[in-house]
Amino acid sequence: MAGNNDVRRRTGNRHKGKDAENGDGDHKKKADAAGGTWMVFGLVLVITVTCGVGYFAYLQYCKGIVNTPLAVSKINADNSSSPIVDPERFWGTYRSNLYFGMKSRSPRSPVFGLMWLQQLTEKMPPPIRHWCDQDDQLRKYGWLKHDGRNFGIQEIEDNGFVLRTEFVKRAGGQHGGDWTARIVATNLEQKKPVVLSLMFYVALDGQGSLEPQMSRNRLSGIRGHSEELGDFTLHFPKTKTKTQTKYSHLITYTSRLDQLKNVVTNAMKVDAWDKQRTQPYFVLGGRLVPRDSPGGPNFMVQQVTVELPFEMEIVFESGSVLNRPDTLSDEIFLKELAKYSQAFDDKFSATFNLEGKGYSQDESNFAKAALSNMLGSIGYFYGSSIVQSRYNENPVEYWPAALYSAVPSRSFFPRGFLWDEGFHNLLISRWDIEISKDIISHWLDLMNTEGWIPREQILGVEAQARVPQEFVVQRNENANPPTLFLPLQRIINQISSSNNPKDQTFLKFVYPRLKEWYNWYNSTQTGKLPLTYRWRGRDSKTNKELNPKTLTSGLDDYPRASHPSEDERHVDLRCWMAFASGLMSDIAEALGEDPAEYKATHKLLTDNKLLNELHWSSQKQQYSDYGLHTDKVQLQRPKPPANLQPGQPKPQLDKIRAVSKEPEYRFVDTFGYVSLFPFLLRIIDTDSVKLFQTMAKLQKPEYLWTEYGLRSLSKSAYLYNRYNTEHDPPYWRGAIWINMNYLALGALHHYSVTPGKYQELAKSTYKNLRQNVVQNIFKEYRRTGYVWEQYSDKFGSGKGSHPFTGWSALVVLIMAEEY
Repeated sequence: MAGNNDVRRRTGNRHKGKDAENGDGDHKKKADAAGGTWMVFGLVLVITVTCGVGYFAYLQYCKGIVNTPLAVSKINADNSSSPIVDPERFWGTYRSNLYFGMKSRSPRSPVFGLMWLQQLTEKMPPPIRHWCDQDDQLRKYGWLKHDGRNFGIQEIEDNGFVLRTEFVKRAGGQHGGDWTARIVATNLEQKKPVVLSLMFYVALDGQGSLEPQMSRNRLSGIRGHSEELGDFTLHFPKTKTKTQTKYSHLITYTSRLDQLKNVVTNAMKVDAWDKQRTQPYFVLGGRLVPRDSPGGPNFMVQQVTVELPFEMEIVFESGSVLNRPDTLSDEIFLKELAKYSQAFDDKFSATFNLEGKGYSQDESNFAKAALSNMLGSIGYFYGSSIVQSRYNENPVEYWPAALYSAVPSRSFFPRGFLWDEGFHNLLISRWDIEISKDIISHWLDLMNTEGWIPREQILGVEAQARVPQEFVVQRNENANPPTLFLPLQRIINQISSSNNPKDQTFLKFVYPRLKEWYNWYNSTQTGKLPLTYRWRGRDSKTNKELNPKTLTSGLDDYPRASHPSEDERHVDLRCWMAFASGLMSDIAEALGEDPAEYKATHKLLTDNKLLNELHWSSQKQQYSDYGLHTDKVQLQRPKPPANLQPGQPKPQLDKIRAVSKEPEYRFVDTFGYVSLFPFLLRIIDTDSVKLFQTMAKLQKPEYLWTEYGLRSLSKSAYLYNRYNTEHDPPYWRGAIWINMNYLALGALHHYSVTPGKYQELAKSTYKNLRQNVVQNIFKEYRRTGYVWEQYSDKFGSGKGSHPFTGWSALVVLIMAEEY
């Protein structure tokens, strides 16, 4: 290196003067250039490091969005469900998944519930009833009367006997007051004796203490304490019966509320019912937790075994009720029950006036049961949803939150569903607007910072235990129809006429959240073309589904474009957003806010000319989705591998989709519920010929009309009643759904009373459809004892989950003609 330097110096000296001067200038330029290069490199390095840190921070921010609450004032204060703020609704039958259970509206409430088993039967060991379960195959069960606040009367018909569960609440003290449950058991055939064990329990959810009270080896009561309830006592008065009675009990510990039945089952032992010791019966094992164990027992059960008939009471008394006039028991209980029952009847008649509509007492009692099952299915849940965004590699927990919600089905869907809730509250708001406002508020308080609400709420271990793992995770790009706007429309109308400051306050708190929710739809569910919308969440890669499901639409397997793409246009979502825009404008005006933006959007989305350009199929004369579609698809069994070894059995391969004609962009000309949405949400102009064409098609038996209601899919549709996979039976492909029939009846009623060319057609169609729907649901209720999730379009028979007194309970509003 030294020699090279000497050579450079000597070479340079030969060019003294100008050359040397120029040489020095070149060196300076090079040095400056080198310095500049280092400066640029350094700047790039700084920017790269900074941007790297910034990008990492941005990614972390994106990951945290999905489970960050919206930074807008909550509608419900943290103590809104407390016994101080709302004592009347603090206690309730909020364990929707049980045949009978009580809990309070608090995050870690002690839970109370009923189990039973039939003794001396051929089944060994006899099955224990606890959670509502269709596999129990009960003849029928459900609330006959329930006002959502003070009392309830339920009948459960099991194998040869009937259980009648009743409860009444009484306010007082600082912790929600007292309540008493009464259980009356009678056998259906006197010649067939029934020996029954009833088990009533209390279990703690993570905190508190329980202490048994014993009387001659009988568990006569339980003293308890918890943060929510303070001190309390559960009394078990002696059973009223003339036959032999045997008592046993269980004092133990459980770590999970979803394991209570398993703990009871494992604690059973065999004893002798008769003196000859030839008839074994099953009893609880007594105390299974040492008296000095840390924390003590948290689960106690009293078992009463008796030959029917008999009745028993369970009396809960709050320790903070200091001036209790008497015990809510015996004649006092019956008097209170009769008082609330009569008040329920009077309010029902005044609210729905079914007698004035010509309905019989049997039909009115059926409607009371449908309403009561809706109110009695309201649950109170607490926990964290499991959510995921595209930025989260794995699912994460939502923040812990409460949900006060009606559930679609106690036996099959005992949890909250977003789009079901809008339909639920059409009925609930008509009965008790305060309950409805509270439910809607709880849902809107679950909104994250994007304006997204997880569409299925699976909160707490009992709810989680009823859900297949594939449905647990909620993804933030997925929507659900914004049906909460349906009851809000009714609530706003009631608020407008009430001039109640409390109602105005409700609207002021609701409006900012509705704005965020509305904006979320308009930023995440829009289509490629202006004023078009597309449901997210369809699987474009599946090869096992005949038509990829659209679960987010609420219509699950209803046929859409055969090949999901970003170019799809979904007419039902466009109509939902048109409806939402109009209501947002109404709310803004009611609050004195500027409605211009919402009015403009509503005007565009209800413009029939634009709607027809985007969604009217001139070939089929109907409203349609648009997308990449072919009807030439079928499920086929793949050929087995060619390289099977001799004697090797052929593998059982699931059928996969085969496409015999390539899809093309066009209208999806399937006629069904989706085709009706411009009509269902009353967007079609009253004098439009397309209104006539829609109603005319609707009432033809080869399309949607049946003697039992409107079927979901035309009989002429390629996918009518077809399985979507080898194992998935049709769901929204022909069956009759009551929520859609309710919307159809509301639309027919609207067009029958609104001046236009087709009033008479709407009027006659309305009359016939209403009669068909009501008569069939009532007929099936009398035949089976249940209101059903859906009904067969061929026979009218109930199908799916039952009891389904979610939106199927809208039959009450149909009977009352409340739309």
